[in-house]
Amino acid sequence: MSKGPISQFIEKHYLHFNSASLVDAAKAYEQQLTNGAKMMVSMAGAMSTAEIGKIFSEIIRQDKVHIISCTGANLEEDIMNLVAHSHYERVPNYRDLTPQDEWDLLERGLNRVTDTCIPEHEAFRRLQKHIYKIWKDADDKGERYFPHEFMYKMLLSGVLEEYYEIDLKDSWMYAAAEKNLPIIVPGWEDSTMGNIFASYVIKGELKASTMKSGIEYMVFLSDWYPKNSTNGVGFFQIGGGIAGDFPICVVPMLYQDMEMHDIPFWSYFCQISDSTTSYGSYSGAVPNEKITWGKLDIKTPKFIIESDATIVAPLIFAYLLDL
Repeated sequence: MSKGPISQFIEKHYLHFNSASLVDAAKAYEQQLTNGAKMMVSMAGAMSTAEIGKIFSEIIRQDKVHIISCTGANLEEDIMNLVAHSHYERVPNYRDLTPQDEWDLLERGLNRVTDTCIPEHEAFRRLQKHIYKIWKDADDKGERYFPHEFMYKMLLSGVLEEYYEIDLKDSWMYAAAEKNLPIIVPGWEDSTMGNIFASYVIKGELKASTMKSGIEYMVFLSDWYPKNSTNGVGFFQIGGGIAGDFPICVVPMLYQDMEMHDIPFWSYFCQISDSTTSYGSYSGAVPNEKITWGKLDIKTPKFIIESDATIVAPLIFAYLLDL
């Protein structure tokens, strides 16, 4: 299929520096898929609140991503946008807000993420009511699931349909649920739903063991990776932090700790980040540093795009979709 106008534009005009890296990374991602490799996409930051689902959902539907790693915030905030979109408020002058302005937003139940405010009642509490029932049902039956599996159950049950405020095709979580795509959610406890779950544990209403843990996520990934790496598994990292740091370590863990010396390195690596290289900054580390940790090979195609992921990721995804 020939490339569309967005792809043609970036190929014509994105010729140097970070823009050239964007094109190179997109073409190498595409080549990975052509070679039969699988691809992991890791998402940090507030990409769901940035509505990455408008394009990422199609990447999922077209099988251009095979496993996702994301923060607990990204896991839940895509669903929050699905059920409460009209209640979000944009604050374009967020740089000018005073402490009193911020307090006023809190008083109105608006939690600010840069220029976008998530409505507590319509988003957090709307989900809480339904997800608690699913947690409680599993707890009563002695069943245990991963955080993303509980979210899949809620989405596919239809209990949220009455609240939908965006086109369902723009929800990447719904697209992932339909495909039962594996998702790794390291540090899920550091999220609103994680905090809410903890509160029920403290109150004695749920058992902590009902929620599968981060260690169990790594165990799952240690099984998934060898089974899917025959033609390679690429690593496309949006932002930094635990969403990327956690899953990329499965390779050295299998090699060094499990002594699986034939385990292949990640076959592709790209990171979109505005984090600068500094003293001990893993998010800002250049890809070559990952060679020393047994994550990437000398010959692994490596790209780093030092820019805003909300600008870069949609362009790369557009290229992969021939837009």
